[in-house]
Amino acid sequence: MLTTHPFDDDKLREECGIFGVSGSDSAAALAALGLHALQHRGQEAAGITSFDGTLFHTHRAMGHVAGNFDRDDVIRALPGSIAVGHVRYSTTGETALRNVQPLYADLSTGGFAVAHNGNISNAMKLRRELVRRGSIFQSTSDTETIIHLVATSSYRTLLDRFIDALKQIEGAYSLIVTTPEGMIACRDPLGIRPLVMGRLDEAIIFASETVALDVCGATFERQVEPGELVIVQGSEIRSIKPFAPMAPRPCIFEWVYFSRPDSIAGDQSVYSVRKEIGAQLAIEAPVEADLVIPVPDSGVPAAIGYAQQSGIPFELGIIRSHYVGRTFIQPGDKVRHLGVKLKHNANRALIEGKRIVLIDDSIVRGTTSLKIVQMMRDAGAAEIHMRIASPPTRHSCFYGVDTPERAKLLAAKLDVGGMTDFIHADSLAFVSIDGLYKALGEAQRADIRPKYCDACFTGDYPTTLTDHDDTGPVDQFAMLAERVN
Repeated sequence: MLTTHPFDDDKLREECGIFGVSGSDSAAALAALGLHALQHRGQEAAGITSFDGTLFHTHRAMGHVAGNFDRDDVIRALPGSIAVGHVRYSTTGETALRNVQPLYADLSTGGFAVAHNGNISNAMKLRRELVRRGSIFQSTSDTETIIHLVATSSYRTLLDRFIDALKQIEGAYSLIVTTPEGMIACRDPLGIRPLVMGRLDEAIIFASETVALDVCGATFERQVEPGELVIVQGSEIRSIKPFAPMAPRPCIFEWVYFSRPDSIAGDQSVYSVRKEIGAQLAIEAPVEADLVIPVPDSGVPAAIGYAQQSGIPFELGIIRSHYVGRTFIQPGDKVRHLGVKLKHNANRALIEGKRIVLIDDSIVRGTTSLKIVQMMRDAGAAEIHMRIASPPTRHSCFYGVDTPERAKLLAAKLDVGGMTDFIHADSLAFVSIDGLYKALGEAQRADIRPKYCDACFTGDYPTTLTDHDDTGPVDQFAMLAERVN
């Protein structure tokens, strides 16, 4: 099968999305709505686990939320006033139903369901130790490590066992856990992965992004703070911070690409930040041109900012069809190369003879940019100047983002001149790391204590990386799955 998302295939993949509801008779239905709003964070699979006061109920499926959770019979089979949901794009573990979250286990303290956004960077080391001690793993997901750490903890209460587990893991995590005692939501001490809290009548809602609260009609209350655990038991809500305080390092790519533009991240409008990135890009990398054209859809806000700052007209030079999913053109078919035009097509009448500035959010392998530039050439563009609304991606991510190994990142192999030649553009420029920080309201990137995790640009990883080396992510869970299967 040919995927007809040629401009999406070479993106950094959006980790996962999580959503939790406590205190609503429509908990599962609200969770399904919330997952719809978070679908952009993971398109491989979706799952919801509910608790009715006595029993846990789970429905997990491969594919999108629509088609799996828009049926009345599915929602009716998930009764209870508590529900936790997850949309998945795998960063560890193979694509299989056993890895679809929420993961569930019966522990000595009762049922335990967990949804995780992020990546545990010492999961393989912990897994080997747990297996030696007798743990039997049912998945190849790093998230299952948390369940076994809780199960084998020597502490008495479930909350203490959970905290004990968290203190043993490295990396990035936002978690929503459901137990017979209530719901727990938490973020890692650096706050690398996002999590917010809202309220709908008497219900408390947790979500990866504020847009999921909007869709459910909930009111945003606040972020879950880095290193914070929020415990919801009936109408009682309490907060604890069991970790030593650390300077937060939220993922900067949330503002560049991952979050929906209509979300609020870190008290800032994602849309407004992206426009400001575009404006900074116009200041740093001006060019004489006739049109500013976004690469849909993620390049649109930055392109608007670039156009407004430069005074060059903004136009839609690439038209995207939103009604095409996949085609059944076989790889050897003579018309396979035409499949890309089902999803995106050049607006030839606008582009022909024009000097254009193409705005995109990032370059990963460079294959997508090459296709875009060629499409513009074929449409008759006189000059093509590529401008990227993030610094060059030179390093792999180990915190829940599916990044190619470093050797496959174009910016790790070539300088800007070499990259320009590779994509066949007339010029290429990236916003600087200081320009990106300025768009976020900082004067520049601090050399000693940067305010964001920007390791994919700088190589400055804020945590230890026990399971990885400096050449890129080693998908040891996938390797394990190959041996198992």
